[in-house]
Amino acid sequence: MAGEIELKFRLSDGSDIGPNKYSPATTVGSLKEIILAQWPKDKENGPKTINDVKLINAGKILENNKTLAESSVQVSGLPGGVITMHVVVRPPLSDKNNEKLQGDSPKNNRCSCSIL
Repeated sequence: MAGEIELKFRLSDGSDIGPNKYSPATTVGSLKEIILAQWPKDKENGPKTINDVKLINAGKILENNKTLAESSVQVSGLPGGVITMHVVVRPPLSDKNNEKLQGDSPKNNRCSCSIL
């Protein structure tokens, strides 16, 4: 199909998922679902949902509801060119949520200033 965009997803350890070709009409949320499905099983702290994943292209965090075309992902001018997107995974929050619930009051005591 003409106009397809070839992407690979770079993980924090330098390994990649892909490359594969996608239509410009593919949503960022769909790409994140593909990343979840293809996430290497031997890696620790993998994402659980698409909300745990951020895709970064050309310094911009891509929004789930936008397509590749709407996100200004350009087809490379080089034949056989592959666009690399960086994948950032939000760290697991389960332990931190429990700590936050137990120690919520002291964390709310923050300094504030008022100018009169």
